[in-house]
Amino acid sequence: MICALNRPAAKVTVALHNPNDQRTDSIARRPHNAPPTRDTGPRVNDKIRSPEIRLIGADGENVGVVSPARGLELAEQAGLDLVEISPNATPPVCKIMDFGKFKYETQKREAEARKKQKIIEIKEVKFRPNTDTNDYNVKMRNVFKFLDNGDKVKITLRFRGREMAHQNLGRELLERVAEDTKDVGRIENFPKMEGRQMVMLIGPLPK
Repeated sequence: MICALNRPAAKVTVALHNPNDQRTDSIARRPHNAPPTRDTGPRVNDKIRSPEIRLIGADGENVGVVSPARGLELAEQAGLDLVEISPNATPPVCKIMDFGKFKYETQKREAEARKKQKIIEIKEVKFRPNTDTNDYNVKMRNVFKFLDNGDKVKITLRFRGREMAHQNLGRELLERVAEDTKDVGRIENFPKMEGRQMVMLIGPLPK
């Protein structure tokens, strides 16, 4: 008795023979369970599959609930497209419009929104426990400039040698920085020790 076993074949082997050479090529098959490709964007014209739709005319008027075929007929009469603008509504809402123009305007709005997005960076300003007044003022000018640009500022205060025994001096200096920037920034991370340095993070106030 011969039993046939059904096993998924991953590859098909093809042997090519000639008098001087022999080569074996492997051809990969597409998996049967590969997910189908999906169209992105709203459904348009004959891609709309709902049995009925709520139709909005080209001028914004509410036409009412009609079949997709009727909506497409009206769109073709106007020389425009039938576009599904609210697929999750019951029934889905479609509008008669110029789909090419709609896509262009959508892409334009998205590009403008990306331009307006501010990429917030974290700038670092380093202090020492014994920073003198002049050096402090110079560093604080950078702190104010970064906050005014909408960036966050990481204040780093490094201790050397025996300075580790006087961490209170470093904390007092960071508290002074926090007080001086209270009108333009807010403390996001309060002073804490990281190894031999004390750090604090200040974010800009919303404008």
